[in-house]
Amino acid sequence: MLQSILPKQALIFGVLLVSYAAGFSQAAPKMQSYFSDPALSPDASEIAFVSGGDIWTMPSNGSVANLLVSHEAYESRPVYSPDGRSLAFISTRTGNGDIYILQLSTGTLKRLTFDDAPDELSGWGSDGFIYFSSARNDIAGMRDIYRVKATGGTPIAISNNEYVSEYFGMPSPDGKTIALSGHGTAGTQWWRNGHSHIDESEIWLLKTGQNSYEKFTASGAKHVWPMWSADGKSLYYVSDVSGKQNLYVQPLGGTARALTNFNNGRVVWPSISSNGKAIVFERDFKIWYYDIASAKASPLNITRRGMPAAASVEHRRQTNEFGDLSLSPDGKKMAFTARGDVFLTSAKEGGDAMRVTSALSTEPDITWASNSNSIVYSSNRDESLHLYEYNFITKKETQLTFGKADDGAPKFSPDGKFVSFIRDGKELRKLDMQTKKETFLAKANFTLPIFHLSQFV
Repeated sequence: MLQSILPKQALIFGVLLVSYAAGFSQAAPKMQSYFSDPALSPDASEIAFVSGGDIWTMPSNGSVANLLVSHEAYESRPVYSPDGRSLAFISTRTGNGDIYILQLSTGTLKRLTFDDAPDELSGWGSDGFIYFSSARNDIAGMRDIYRVKATGGTPIAISNNEYVSEYFGMPSPDGKTIALSGHGTAGTQWWRNGHSHIDESEIWLLKTGQNSYEKFTASGAKHVWPMWSADGKSLYYVSDVSGKQNLYVQPLGGTARALTNFNNGRVVWPSISSNGKAIVFERDFKIWYYDIASAKASPLNITRRGMPAAASVEHRRQTNEFGDLSLSPDGKKMAFTARGDVFLTSAKEGGDAMRVTSALSTEPDITWASNSNSIVYSSNRDESLHLYEYNFITKKETQLTFGKADDGAPKFSPDGKFVSFIRDGKELRKLDMQTKKETFLAKANFTLPIFHLSQFV
């Protein structure tokens, strides 16, 4: 079992926004809190949102937000149940992202979906079903729309046309019609700012159980996140038909009307209350509140109270694809590579392995110092292959070689004072481990074994 100490995924309590003055002079960075994925309770009295990968709740007028769900994984897309007693959300605690339901009164948590593909939560209907999109059974990562009973069961596809992306499915108040977005890449690239033809999508109406589609919005723009009015006679949604993203409302069979008039930025992840009184959305890293009666939109002032989850120990089980097995001189430890990183385990008892490196690179060529206290290995984390040393006593990693040349095949001398290595397959060199000074030894055509495929077992 592989063990690693990982920071909380996507911990985004602040985003540094840096402005550049004329002449490319850099101003002092400004810390900006990041709030996203807002959801309104059915009576519009409370807002759930995401910050730092955790879920928070606050009164709909803003002010103090309290921490509701905190985990080492990333939590997103909160959605209230129609009665306001439960909250569904997405969590990566079991992989790419599954749906969980939290009972707000008891704190009971239940996992609802179990597929390896990530799920994207859309809505919770009055029919007792939770609606979501997923690429679990389509091709080329295209999404289909599913629903699953909130009490549990097997998800059923309700719109799964091949070669077409379908997403953001939202049931009407009476449960007879599903409004959804189709075509384009906005289902996965919702974060794009500005209009692009690849984002262009339409809103469609699907009569449940009939497989009959009606095109609701025209082509040529991005139309996403459909939301039903309380009486089911109108749809609210986000569109960039004007060139900028704004909120719109359109009666069934009627003409669309813009509700906001933003000239820049994005309007994303809107949510409407079941009583139809308000809409919340994310814009400029803030949560905005749109009052439907007064037709006014304003950002909310938010102060968070709560302590997020700290870093945790993550365990993964792996039974194959180990490489560069290297036994320490004292015979007590074994270093090896798995998934491109270096791990250490006991040579006698086995069991948990400690993760030594965590880089987006391959790190082969492990060699031990004679005292069994450190290892040297290669890594191409900065494009060129360089040598690194990890000391198990100090628990520190040190880069040993630099430059644009590739350095590999390191070997410790018997006394542990030097490391020989090959540079660019042409030079044999040695490195003094005390002074870190390099010495040229010979020039020839050497084989630089960057990948030891024969060592994989």
